[in-house]
Amino acid sequence: MSDVVEVSRQGPVTIFTLNRPEARNAVNRALTTQLGAALAEFAADPEQRVGVLTGTGQAFCAGADLKALASGEGIDDPDHPERGFAGMVQFFIDKPLIAAVNGFALGGGTELVLVCDLAVMAQSATLGLPEVKRGLIAGAGGLLRLHRQIPPKIAAELVMTGRPMTSAEGLQWGLVNRVVPDDEVLASAVELAEAVAANAPLAVRASKRLMKDSAAASDWAEELWQRNAEELIGLAGSADFIEGTTAFAQKRNPIWTGR
Repeated sequence: MSDVVEVSRQGPVTIFTLNRPEARNAVNRALTTQLGAALAEFAADPEQRVGVLTGTGQAFCAGADLKALASGEGIDDPDHPERGFAGMVQFFIDKPLIAAVNGFALGGGTELVLVCDLAVMAQSATLGLPEVKRGLIAGAGGLLRLHRQIPPKIAAELVMTGRPMTSAEGLQWGLVNRVVPDDEVLASAVELAEAVAANAPLAVRASKRLMKDSAAASDWAEELWQRNAEELIGLAGSADFIEGTTAFAQKRNPIWTGR
């Protein structure tokens, strides 16, 4: 299996780079498996204190690999289904994670940003949850997390229209911490990571755990994920979902039937 997730270290900072530029870093089974394994190794390494997630090429992550789904291929890690999409969205790690959004992050790409504690975004990058345009929902945590991180009505607009969000909007609504020139995004994220890593690691990790645990109806709550799974299962068998992914693969507009 080729490396579709590259891992490098700068002192106490681990950098995870999604490396499927030919597919705009879309998530397939190999990426899910490798990213989950890399995160598990990071979590267990006492010398590594902060993680930075970024992408190769013009995209951060284009979300799920719809071509793989349309052909019937799975994108999960069969050995660790509990980690969820990309081996990450249900895999709680008490070390800080920072998204370095180097390019557009759509669908599951935005959901990876939502998992991270902090985010630095390239000026030209965009976020978005366009799943409704494909007959699906943002089922990798987007519907559980977005409305907690930005005003609910703004979140509802983004979810229900599927329109993209610019970097300026992301900064305006507090979804990202910094917007920087495109060629500075990774360096800025690492600088932020180093500022976090300079603090007492046990205190930082305890702070993250307590903020998670004190949130009412935490987005890590099992019952929420159960409801999430029920909605996904219902949609996965629909004609509209099949049409949405097939139309994407065929590069045409979908024809919805509401079935």
